[in-house]
Amino acid sequence: MDQVKRYCRNMRGYGANPPNANWPGGAYVAVQFVINYEEGGENCILHGDAASEAFLSEVVGAVPWEGMRHWNMESIYEYGARAGFWRLHRMFTAAGVPVTVYGVASALARSPDQVAAMKEAGWEIASHGLKWIDYRAHREEDERRDLQEAIRLHTEVVGEPPRGLYVGRTSVNTVKLAIEAGCFDWISDTYDDDLPYWIDHDGQGHLTRPQLVIPYTLEANDMRFATAQGFNSGDQFFTYLKDAFDTLYEEGRRGRPAMMSIGLHCRLIGRPGRAASLKRFIDYVQSHDKVWLPRRIDIARHWMEHHPYQPPALRPSCMSREEFVQRFGGIFEHSPWIAERAYELELGFAHDTAGGLHNALARVFRSASEEERLGVLKAHPDLAGKLAAARRLTPESTREQASAGLDALTDEERATFTDLNTRYMQKFGFPFIIAVKDNTKESILAAFRKRIENSREEEFTTACQQVERIAYLRLKEILPS
Repeated sequence: MDQVKRYCRNMRGYGANPPNANWPGGAYVAVQFVINYEEGGENCILHGDAASEAFLSEVVGAVPWEGMRHWNMESIYEYGARAGFWRLHRMFTAAGVPVTVYGVASALARSPDQVAAMKEAGWEIASHGLKWIDYRAHREEDERRDLQEAIRLHTEVVGEPPRGLYVGRTSVNTVKLAIEAGCFDWISDTYDDDLPYWIDHDGQGHLTRPQLVIPYTLEANDMRFATAQGFNSGDQFFTYLKDAFDTLYEEGRRGRPAMMSIGLHCRLIGRPGRAASLKRFIDYVQSHDKVWLPRRIDIARHWMEHHPYQPPALRPSCMSREEFVQRFGGIFEHSPWIAERAYELELGFAHDTAGGLHNALARVFRSASEEERLGVLKAHPDLAGKLAAARRLTPESTREQASAGLDALTDEERATFTDLNTRYMQKFGFPFIIAVKDNTKESILAAFRKRIENSREEEFTTACQQVERIAYLRLKEILPS
């Protein structure tokens, strides 16, 4: 593709009309619990790291201790493995609720009894990377090597390779490397939707194989017990989760079922003073009938079956200049320069729909000089005029005029249109333009008679708006809306 500026982030998603998730049993919401098992995989001098851990603990204002062990920090993490995990294990198994574990490979290797308990409970053990460290400044090749080792070690410790991945403390390369690995049914290093979705790009603007994404959460997450302006008590945690669940349950009842993720950490929610709030929430969820409580792998399998990847027929943001202009150069009648200039804009995934691409083309039209816009108006044919009679309209105009019956006028109707066309052109200097697909023959004539009384300034503005409307209707025929 030409070296033009493209926007690699996807600000559109499913848009105004997300798909019906069609959860099993007609569930209004899928509630998915994640236990992050990081204890023994955090930054620690004993693990070969440069400093101690400083993230998500009870230590207020924690900072990394360069070159030194942090005894208090280590023991807080150890609580998660020694006590917190087993409290959560008892709670979820007693409730019969399966969970997905985000397991740091090095942490799992240091906790064989916990791994055995996860497997016996039928929990999904997904990969949480090799170590619970921050990858934002890592070189791409170093992060790739760690991911490969995480997969190898996970397989060795758990007995099977991970089918899902959530790294968490990511770099800009994390998603790209996960897709490149080619072994994950799902990845979760995004927080951008209430439903799973497919991506076929690496997050940096390059197309790749399709990958299923099951978005995660940082707000319905007990990590906020360890952050400023987070949860100060179990009641706050329960209330937040309940409000989120109630909202999603009601939306699902109204026909928009979605997914709720809850993020948990053994050393945080595993403390007695917080665990009670989680137990209340589990009980509250289970008191509702239309709820599905899956693991993430269950969600992935469901989505693959009911919403398999479907490549887009057209992707304007990924076209070459020549292909783009050839395909969209006629959207604004006989004015390919609009498509040529639109191609230079910061196009992205949001412009791969009828509305998105129309916005880009319309921006060019609106910012053009009055003379250029007048040229676009003059490029449009008269309605039921000489070009139509001579069959010299563009295919688009031919179909549009026919849709309103302008290709089958009586002699009297044709004489009326001819008279109005002549008077209109003499007054304004450009042909009468209206989006005929929005109208009937009768409403077109009514608008014709009304608008011919406008001032030139009013009519120039109206005609330009109609040109944009025609362009949008044309795009809707070839791109998703």
